[in-house]
Amino acid sequence: MPTVNFGSVAGNFALKIDGVETGYVKSVDGGAIAADVIREAVGPTPYAKKHVGPPRYEPFAIEIGLSMARSVYDWIQATLKMNYQRKNGSIVVYDYKLEARSEREFFNATITELTIPAMDGASKDPCSMTLKFSPEVTRTKKASGNATLPPDTVARQSWLPSNFRLEIPGVDCTKVSSIDSFTVKHSVAADGIGDARLRLPEPGRIEFPNLAVTLAETAADTWTDWFDDFVLKGNNGEDREKTGSLVFLAPNRATELGRINFFNLGIFKLASARRDAHDESIAHLTAHLYCERMELQVGKPAIT
Repeated sequence: MPTVNFGSVAGNFALKIDGVETGYVKSVDGGAIAADVIREAVGPTPYAKKHVGPPRYEPFAIEIGLSMARSVYDWIQATLKMNYQRKNGSIVVYDYKLEARSEREFFNATITELTIPAMDGASKDPCSMTLKFSPEVTRTKKASGNATLPPDTVARQSWLPSNFRLEIPGVDCTKVSSIDSFTVKHSVAADGIGDARLRLPEPGRIEFPNLAVTLAETAADTWTDWFDDFVLKGNNGEDREKTGSLVFLAPNRATELGRINFFNLGIFKLASARRDAHDESIAHLTAHLYCERMELQVGKPAIT
């Protein structure tokens, strides 16, 4: 079965879930079909016998903004809450006339990674999150028809990494200048039971990453107090952990586009950022936090 060459047509990529168009995506990668080459030693010959194993359906990676249909974010939120859901869908390539040119279907897909881009008060380039999902099977089919989605407009460009707010009760976050990109990973293992050539991916553990938050040293008093109490004095029981949120804002810096909610936050490192001699720029600290659980909310409150 041939692989769709997503780069062969200049136009738009759209994601369908359960047959419903959910929005345009910024980029598409992966989704190829491959097989491992198996080597076997045969008798006294110095040459290894080679053959291919069963087909593998590689994960898709798509970049999306905060203007997709609710079903996309509900799928992500369900995964973050460990309510794993398998989805059928497709990636459709439309030309500049919004006529379908090619389509790659996927079946029983499970989300494996969610990467939140870095937030940086000095950056003006639009940002997007990366969603990876692993299908049981993919296939190419002939595409036809026109997109029913509205033309791609500035809506996809409205999410800027400079427009964010960090909220942690009891900690001064007004001078936070950046937050490093972070990735939630959900392991998926192939079910090797039985003789079927196709092995259904089975969900495993979910891993929530640490956070790296950079802030001005002039506003670090509450962060230093938290570190001293939590790490140096050892008052770091579960009752001393914090909740928080990373809020994504529209260009007017008043309208909320979405947020990541953090649960059971703990600080474990507070370090000064590197500075050179005679550097007159504002001094910064980087706080490193662990997080036990995260949830995504976009638009209206996400599913509970």
